[in-house]
Amino acid sequence: MKGFSDEKRDLLREELLDTGRKQFARYGLDKTTIADLTGEIDVAPSTFYQFFDSKDECYLAVLERETERFYGRAVTPLEGTDDPERAIREFLRITFEELETNPLVEQLFTGDDYERLTRLYSDEELAEQVDRELGYLRPYIETWQAEGKIRDGDPEAIAGTIEAAATLAPYREEIGEDRYPAIREMMIETIAAGLTTTTDRGDDPYDDRAHD
Repeated sequence: MKGFSDEKRDLLREELLDTGRKQFARYGLDKTTIADLTGEIDVAPSTFYQFFDSKDECYLAVLERETERFYGRAVTPLEGTDDPERAIREFLRITFEELETNPLVEQLFTGDDYERLTRLYSDEELAEQVDRELGYLRPYIETWQAEGKIRDGDPEAIAGTIEAAATLAPYREEIGEDRYPAIREMMIETIAAGLTTTTDRGDDPYDDRAHD
């Protein structure tokens, strides 16, 4: 890239992503300007376009980095454990904490960013994104199934069930701040215990393998 060494280019890109995370969390995607993104790191707005084609592309890059950082932390309880029930509980608690305390996530769900985000992805790209996220959990689920420590069934459906549990978090105000903690814990305990109960249930209607 003209004008920058590789090291400087990488540094500036990370600084733009760091600034983007703060600005998008504070103001949302629509109200954040290119000048907001470049002013904090003291580069000209035109320099932004040496790294990203648009503000939307920068926003997606911020979300992608945030997702990778989150899963890098969230899957830690799943590694090398012989107690998947406890591991799933801890994964869900970390996930709920992220959704409840991360200002970027809060802005995404309480502002207009989510609707705009869905327009930025094609249906195929959205499906690929979901597949990537489920992919963080699938290897652990498949290992536990092979060891007989978690119920049978489509590993992707089980991963999706775990992921879906935490979608309760954005609705805590509607649920009621006084009720929400108990409901959250009941959700976590029910999902973790239910998935790790390995008693034979017969054919699983959601497992394609049962109907091959």
